[in-house]
Amino acid sequence: MKDTLQAAATQLGLNLSDTQLDQLLAYLALLQKWNKVYNLTAVRDPAQMLSHHLIDSLSALPPLLRHGAPQRLMDVGAGGGLPGVVIAICCPSTDVTCVDAVAKKATFIQQVAAELKLPNLHGVHSRVEQLATAPFGLITSRAFASLVDFTSLTRQHLAPGAVWMAMKGQHPAEEIAALPADVEVFHVEQLSVPGLDAQRCMVWMRPR
Repeated sequence: MKDTLQAAATQLGLNLSDTQLDQLLAYLALLQKWNKVYNLTAVRDPAQMLSHHLIDSLSALPPLLRHGAPQRLMDVGAGGGLPGVVIAICCPSTDVTCVDAVAKKATFIQQVAAELKLPNLHGVHSRVEQLATAPFGLITSRAFASLVDFTSLTRQHLAPGAVWMAMKGQHPAEEIAALPADVEVFHVEQLSVPGLDAQRCMVWMRPR
């Protein structure tokens, strides 16, 4: 598994240390272990978890790093921590808050942060619209909600000059068309996920 992960990271142009690769695999092991009780993901097969979750989330890293990793990042509807935990491991200087309305999912993130010794990772149990927190430089989501809901529910948490980064499957033309006039889509890029034959894209947005 480590070889597969290393090859995928290299293909994505990511220079991950041995420690980071080990942390990613340790996170995957925790996801498998807790999934039996907490039902964090419908994917059960370890190899599928690696490709559909871990490497899929890693594909968000090159665009994020090109944009410039923020000091504070929020992952909304984080579930089992994808992509938030992956970002926290790969970008240790970014403080990552994973927010989920389901308590057991936030508890799992807290457990990951403790076991993998990630001081920059936080699991928060809250509905995002009710969250009281300092603003974030970037807010991301992966299969959380429609772009309209994603932006409207989290807008108050954006710092000045901050952006939204939404991971989607196929190009969400209808969702983009439904966005209000005060949200600007400034970039949509196709993501190539090593070892995964599926359409993925990243939608970048900011308030007008």
